[in-house]
Amino acid sequence: MSAPCTQPCTAFAGRRLLISGSRADVAIAVARSAKVTEAALAFDDATGAVIDPDLRGCDAEILQRLAEPPRPSVGRDRPDAGATAGAAGGGQTTRGRRKFGVVTREMTLLPRQWEWLATQPGGASATLRRLVDDARKAVHPRQRRRAAQEAAYRLMQAIAGTLPGYEEVTRALFADDRHAFEERIGPWPQDIRTYAVRLAFGPFTQASTTGRDGQ
Repeated sequence: MSAPCTQPCTAFAGRRLLISGSRADVAIAVARSAKVTEAALAFDDATGAVIDPDLRGCDAEILQRLAEPPRPSVGRDRPDAGATAGAAGGGQTTRGRRKFGVVTREMTLLPRQWEWLATQPGGASATLRRLVDDARKAVHPRQRRRAAQEAAYRLMQAIAGTLPGYEEVTRALFADDRHAFEERIGPWPQDIRTYAVRLAFGPFTQASTTGRDGQ
């Protein structure tokens, strides 16, 4: 699995593509954009979910936070704490802003499962991430199609809800009708249209590109 700072995502300034590239590049671009123009929205290319970068400080500080391991979240003590993710860490949890692209949640496993994870290279968190990625690669094509549809839908909800034909575009998306989808999305700004089609029906290129004005 690639590090969070290298995973691909995309940012828009208004309805114009700002940048598509690594999370690190996108975070810096969003931070700089916020100082001179309207607020930007960043999206995870894999899920279409909005990402909330921590833009405090200079470029170096932003990049340093992206490279840091995630901090565990605060949770109340439980009777079965030995079988929870917090207890497995063996340390105090701290409250803090969520890292860019990293989500911390409590997870409960059986003792024998924690024991097995403890023997794996890289520790429990790295092993679980590898297992999840392997499972994602092995999913049925129907599940992949549904995931792509959901990714495009999340994008559309966040940035295109007021655009013409939104309901018709949504129906074409979940009908898996690419021809109708592309036809109904035609009047939308070019950058949004291109990104939505790629999320819904094709792999998104990870090469970093700067944006252009939408139509």
